[in-house]
Amino acid sequence: MLIHPEEILETIHMIKAENFDIRTVTMGINLRDCCHSDIDVLNKNIYNKITGYAKELVRTTEEVQNLYGIPITNKRIAVTPIAIVAESCDTEDYVSIAKTLDRAADDVGIDFIGGFSALVHKGMTPGDLKLINSIPQALANTKKVCSSVNVATTKAGINMDAVAMMGNIVKKTAEATKDADGIGCAKLVIFANAPEDNPFMAGAFHGIGEPDCVINVGVSGPGVVNSTVRELKDPDLGEISEAIKKTAFKITRMGEMVGREVSRRLNVDFGVLDLSLAPTPEIGDSVAAILEAMGLETCGTHGTTAALALLNDAVKKGGSMASSYVGGLSGAFIPVSEDAGMIRAVELGALSLEKLEAMTSVCSVGLDMIAIPGDTSAATISAIIADEMAIGMINKKTTAVRLIPAPGKKVGDSVEFGGLLGRAPVMKVSEFSSEEFIARGGRIPAPIQALTN
Repeated sequence: MLIHPEEILETIHMIKAENFDIRTVTMGINLRDCCHSDIDVLNKNIYNKITGYAKELVRTTEEVQNLYGIPITNKRIAVTPIAIVAESCDTEDYVSIAKTLDRAADDVGIDFIGGFSALVHKGMTPGDLKLINSIPQALANTKKVCSSVNVATTKAGINMDAVAMMGNIVKKTAEATKDADGIGCAKLVIFANAPEDNPFMAGAFHGIGEPDCVINVGVSGPGVVNSTVRELKDPDLGEISEAIKKTAFKITRMGEMVGREVSRRLNVDFGVLDLSLAPTPEIGDSVAAILEAMGLETCGTHGTTAALALLNDAVKKGGSMASSYVGGLSGAFIPVSEDAGMIRAVELGALSLEKLEAMTSVCSVGLDMIAIPGDTSAATISAIIADEMAIGMINKKTTAVRLIPAPGKKVGDSVEFGGLLGRAPVMKVSEFSSEEFIARGGRIPAPIQALTN
């Protein structure tokens, strides 16, 4: 890949002044060959496979970071969904497997490991049920393990039995980690149309169609895009879109350069580049700030969904011109706790749960890192999940829910997680019941647009 001197100077400026970084280099590892009926043998196989492939991941990533001078914030691993790997294992729960993943992650020095996951959009196997029921204790007893459950697809519809179950699991996970404001829920995401090559946590897992080992990269860059938009002189919206496309192109080229070099040095496949703009709690490094730079007084006011649609589309168009291997989620994240502008909008009363739901129809993922009152019922949580799954199913896109029913907290309080997870103001949920609807169970059938074969 040919990099011109002007691009190098631009990159240096983006790093120093605009919080540009490579958010994550994520190694995907296939664990299907680790299967065994004996839980002890299974755990040994998993540990050996992960540490064998990933023993040089952190060192190599840091060498590439130093070579190019581009910060790489997180080093992560995604594994084959554990519900698949452990299906034949003779054990009552999978908590010990989560502990093995955590130990392996700690020993190779990575930040997070994803894949304590199940895919249940059309039904649940005994292994899926064991994994789902293990989630609260698995996340309470580990630091680096992340969990995800896919409960809906455009092709299959929505598994409402799984949705109902996940409302209870979210509540139990919050309770199991109540001493840390329910932080376990920050490591648990419920998906519709989950991508199998996503490098971002908490939803990363290594899909069935992937090679034995692969490197996927997630870029960042809201601060860079924000700066670009604010430097324009009285632009119209078409000119803003063009400027964002050009910026996304530059960010993507840097990410692909890093990913290919890490892959080459580790002698594993290069997978995809995820274009998603991933904010941080740093001032200016915010998706909300970009929307406000377009002319909104604050994120959440009327026009916010349209502005976000413009941003998401421009990022995808610019990024797809810079790489032939775009994948994952790719667009713009709107996690409340991880975005200083979103936090401010919530505290001003400009951004509600309902407005966030509308915004998820055009963004990369969904209701992300949102704290709600600790006494919110499991049925209400399930209903929020169901609404978000419907948006993903009907629009043929990935949507997700990462809710934190903060134990002992009420609207107006906040929870502090620190680091990239940031601070979440507790948001209001509807006071009216969805319990009867959720209790009906069954499947919401796939929409007519699923018939594309």
